[in-house]
Amino acid sequence: MVHAYEDLKRTLAEGDQEYRRLLAEHATYENRLQELQGKAALEEAERRETVNIKKQKLLLKDQMEQILRQHAERENGASVRH
Repeated sequence: MVHAYEDLKRTLAEGDQEYRRLLAEHATYENRLQELQGKAALEEAERRETVNIKKQKLLLKDQMEQILRQHAERENGASVRH
């Protein structure tokens, strides 16, 4: 099941424009978060930015998971009918 889930993620990353957009946005946030976490000390504005980035990443991940679930349900429903 995990293998099929990873295959579906790869398929969506290649073929679903919305999923690919969310994935790219998530990666952008991850890069910025890594940049901030690499600093020895954060200013108050950077701490707030870190919190906001983490929230945005979670929101994007939820949206990607929803797309994955929808596609998985369609695939499972199609295979059950045959």
